[in-house]
Amino acid sequence: MIKSAIRQQLEEWAEKYNDPQYFQTDPIAFPREFVRRGASRQDIEIAAVFAAHFAWGRRDMIVRDLERLFDEMNWQPFAYVNAGDWRNDSTSIHRTVKWSEVAGICHRLREWYSWHQTLEGLTQDEIRTSIFRQKSDPRAANKKINMMRRWMVRNDGIVDLGLWKRTSPKDLIVPLDVHVYDEAVSLGLTKRKPKDIRTALEITDAFREIWPEDPLKGDFALFGYGVDNA
Repeated sequence: MIKSAIRQQLEEWAEKYNDPQYFQTDPIAFPREFVRRGASRQDIEIAAVFAAHFAWGRRDMIVRDLERLFDEMNWQPFAYVNAGDWRNDSTSIHRTVKWSEVAGICHRLREWYSWHQTLEGLTQDEIRTSIFRQKSDPRAANKKINMMRRWMVRNDGIVDLGLWKRTSPKDLIVPLDVHVYDEAVSLGLTKRKPKDIRTALEITDAFREIWPEDPLKGDFALFGYGVDNA
């Protein structure tokens, strides 16, 4: 059980930081921009895939490199993916991510969209293996994938996009990175050492005590805790 004082603080932080003003330089700003433009579902999904994939390192670098990517795509991700004329070389686009890796993701997205209208039906592991071409790992926390799923599923109309209607917010899993893990440990939400899927589920279950239908509202609380204790 979460202590009442911690529960109250989490609720306050979640309300405060679930606010677009704190996410103007966050990777979610890119799929949000495509929503603002009235772009297609596929444009928004592809933007979310790459925004999540680039989401490691300093925010200013993430934003800079995503802008470079979407400039290359002429801000038409779905048309770029379908055209097949992808930049494909060994130059880095973001940290260790090379243009050749971007081309590989585009190739697999084109294959998927040739048979499907949306990525929503893919499981976490299918996104990991079929889109990002990573090995299946049942222990992996899949932080980037769970972050993208939060963006696409949560539907309170504030920060997240709520475009995937067949997936319930109550079934989401917290995107577990080192920062989130450290904050969760500090607040007593987990005592586990491994940063794996079991730990992510434990933290999500703690949030579910407060927000049973929308546990990932707690993700904003951990974000807020980090900001207030930076």
